[in-house]
Amino acid sequence: MTVQRMITDDLEGLLTALPPRIVEALRRHPQQHELLEVVLDLGRAPEARFPDSEAVLDELEVTPEDLDYVAARISAFGDDNRAGIERTLHRISAIRNRHGRIVGLTCRVGRAVYGTIRIIQDLVESGKSVLLLGRPGVGKTTMLREMARVSADDLKKRVIIVDTSNEIAGDGDIPHPAIGHARRMQVPTPTMQHAVMIEAVENHMPQVIVIDEIGTELEAVAARTIAERGVQLVATAHGNILNNLIMNPTLSDLIGGIQTVTLGDEEAKRRGTQKSILERKAPPTFEVLVEIQDWERVTVHHDVGEAVDTILRGKTAAAEVRWLDAEGNVVTEEAPAAQRDEREVRRFPLKEGKVIRVYPFGVNRERLEDAARELRMPLESVSNVTEANVVLTSKSYFRSKPKKVREAEASGTPIYVLRSNTPPQIRQFVKSLFPREKTDAVSAALKEAESAVEQVESGGEDIVDLSPQSSYIRRLQHLLAERHSLTSRSEGKEPARHVRIFRDARHA
Repeated sequence: MTVQRMITDDLEGLLTALPPRIVEALRRHPQQHELLEVVLDLGRAPEARFPDSEAVLDELEVTPEDLDYVAARISAFGDDNRAGIERTLHRISAIRNRHGRIVGLTCRVGRAVYGTIRIIQDLVESGKSVLLLGRPGVGKTTMLREMARVSADDLKKRVIIVDTSNEIAGDGDIPHPAIGHARRMQVPTPTMQHAVMIEAVENHMPQVIVIDEIGTELEAVAARTIAERGVQLVATAHGNILNNLIMNPTLSDLIGGIQTVTLGDEEAKRRGTQKSILERKAPPTFEVLVEIQDWERVTVHHDVGEAVDTILRGKTAAAEVRWLDAEGNVVTEEAPAAQRDEREVRRFPLKEGKVIRVYPFGVNRERLEDAARELRMPLESVSNVTEANVVLTSKSYFRSKPKKVREAEASGTPIYVLRSNTPPQIRQFVKSLFPREKTDAVSAALKEAESAVEQVESGGEDIVDLSPQSSYIRRLQHLLAERHSLTSRSEGKEPARHVRIFRDARHA
């Protein structure tokens, strides 16, 4: 059976709240229908963010009047500094200064995506409590909204949504149609979410309760209370994989809680363990856990208690991996009991004059760029995996095989897997990309450029011509001049083409 999806974003609803000059720029942008959010920071140019890129919308800086324009056309901000637009799923989040004045806004596009849960619909229909995990932006709330609609409309169950920030059912007193016949209870302030969860059970006799982002101990206790009353829970929590919850003392109660147990000498010898071990202390609140890589790929732990026990014994828990094939059909397979831990390095030839473009996935981009600058390497981090010469990722991300990693493998793009996301590991990766002789050449060329910059900045020279270099080294020299607010341009013809650095256009 092929999955049919329908996406509604009511983009016009968001555009009516934005300043006209920004709306005009958005309407001209070829990716307007893929818009994720608009960022308005006081004194900076307005930006639009898309799945794989960002764009400056206007050269004029954001003014206080721009921020006031938006604030006047949306609902009032709550204690969590979030607001919305009535009968839409859009979310506007504020950044304030120390006096409470708004100095920044993040205007996120809310989309209702129908047909996203076929990959886990059987879990919803089972009546078991289901917990969703996944990194921010992976689509947890969108999937949760669809699960509420299917439970209410298709399964004819009494569904209550505890909607703390109005992300599931939208802003205003009338919930968004995307939740179907499910009912929504709003929460006065985030600190009251646990109380509203209990109120929903006591006052409205639900068969299913839907909750977005269980994040505190009180909410974890409330979730256990609800489950013990025989109500099906469908929720999300902070964390990407099951191991995150095991290591989180606040939320580990959702999976049964973790305690330290001291074994006797004979029992420890029989088990082959130390005397002090970790064990699960109670049945899990949630029977099923789903790790979301993206809408088209998930990992399912059908028995959370057994999975936790296996992990605490130092083994890898078996799980079921599900994904959608090219025709949209659900494919399942048993996940391997273990994944190899060693770094995977696929070497490729470095052509003369070529900058290596690296797509960091699950790796700190700033650390990568800092390492490249420190080592003076011709390396550029990119935001789209299709532009990359090599993909850099961490061990945990590579194991879970998210969509970006699978895309890189399918296209034959080399993948480098770090043992840990630390500066030394990242520096070692950068070094491994470049032969020693090229390293020395780049270092010498950049030192020459730094010396030229110092001469121009001090007034000792108006113009400095550098030695001839290849195109990629010239590019690095141009970037160095730009960082010092100096002007540079390439002069001459190959092989004598070189960079000229000067203070302003009068010396061109």
